[in-house]
Amino acid sequence: MTTDDATVEPAPERLPSPWASRPFQLFFTARSSSLLADGMLMVSLTTAVLGAGHGAGGVGYALAAWMTPIALLVLFGGVLADRFTPQVMMVCADLARMLAMLVLAALLVTTEEVRLWQIMVLMAFSGAATAMFQPGVASMVPQVAPDIQRANALLRISEAMSALIGPGLAGLLVAYWQVAGSYLVIAAAYGLSALVLVPLRRLDVVREEGDEPVWHRLRTGWQEFRSRSWLWGVIVVWAVYGLFVFGPALPLGAALLTEQHGATGYGWIASADGAGTILGGLLGMRVRPARPLVAGACAMFCFALNPLAPALGWSFTVTLLTGVLAGCGFAFWGVMWATSVQSHIPLTVLSRVYAYDVAGSIMAIPLGRALAGPASESFGADRVLLFSSAVSVVCLAVMLAVPAIRGLGRGPGKLDVPPDPLAAEEVPGPVRNPA
Repeated sequence: MTTDDATVEPAPERLPSPWASRPFQLFFTARSSSLLADGMLMVSLTTAVLGAGHGAGGVGYALAAWMTPIALLVLFGGVLADRFTPQVMMVCADLARMLAMLVLAALLVTTEEVRLWQIMVLMAFSGAATAMFQPGVASMVPQVAPDIQRANALLRISEAMSALIGPGLAGLLVAYWQVAGSYLVIAAAYGLSALVLVPLRRLDVVREEGDEPVWHRLRTGWQEFRSRSWLWGVIVVWAVYGLFVFGPALPLGAALLTEQHGATGYGWIASADGAGTILGGLLGMRVRPARPLVAGACAMFCFALNPLAPALGWSFTVTLLTGVLAGCGFAFWGVMWATSVQSHIPLTVLSRVYAYDVAGSIMAIPLGRALAGPASESFGADRVLLFSSAVSVVCLAVMLAVPAIRGLGRGPGKLDVPPDPLAAEEVPGPVRNPA
């Protein structure tokens, strides 16, 4: 049966659940642990900077110190992941992030006045490690789970759960154990991620051989990236989306929603978005469209509601529902996109290609957030968000109009995944958890 004969392909449904794979269980645990640490980090960082007396401007500098190395070094992270295997780079990155958090916790305990530059240096070190960690995530998934789409959906659900639990857990730790205690827990989470990833060294992971210089490897990744018009076409659209939609939507939307519904109401709306993300992940586990990018882009139309609700001042109930729909659409798109990239890109260059994906997707978001304040002062926050909603619709329409994007079908239902060397450790018998 071809993708033109039906909208859903039955063959991939016969693939075993990711939970049946011991390597996936380990990878899922590691990823969930690191995501929880990431979710806690922003609250802990904000509290530490403000508590040290550096004000809101200091928080911005600290965040910039963390994000800048990610944007600058993620391409090199992709090169190193393809050269030394993703598992090696991810373990090293987790250990580096654990060290940075332990040093910061020690500074908060032993130093009466923590300097902003000290926090910025440690956050830059952590950001550089994150740049080494992130490219390996995409290339590990096809090597630990035959059912790539379901694995991505499970990881998306874990990401949503971590985003919901992490900030609250950090807040409780800060309140009852001081901010240094929260950094100890973050360090432990990164350490757990590294520890659980270590057994995956026995995987026969795909690794690029040869001694080509870094720039040559970067050029190879760029050639692989630019040779696929569906790939760079989406990233170009996504860069515009990041500048005009993702950039302004968070700061301006949060300000308007807090003004309209109070801090508690905004908290519930943010939680509704997280619940929608979980729902989108569950949907991504079950729905297997013949044209994944088309289905994902159609679901992303729901995200246009995210800036639209505060711009028009909708009621709390309606805004709550739009949060669920926006989160669901965003998560479903994420599953479809990750699965398409991992299914169509050779494993030997996947980390590098994914690094170009990450760099292109996030590069415009900081600029969009920086311009959100001046644009709001000039035109009003509601008008800026109305513009963001309109740009969201236009970008997705443009994406669907590109033949290469619209015509991309599903990749192989099952990649040529190396045998599972950890299978001997598993309990015999089928795993009956279809999730």
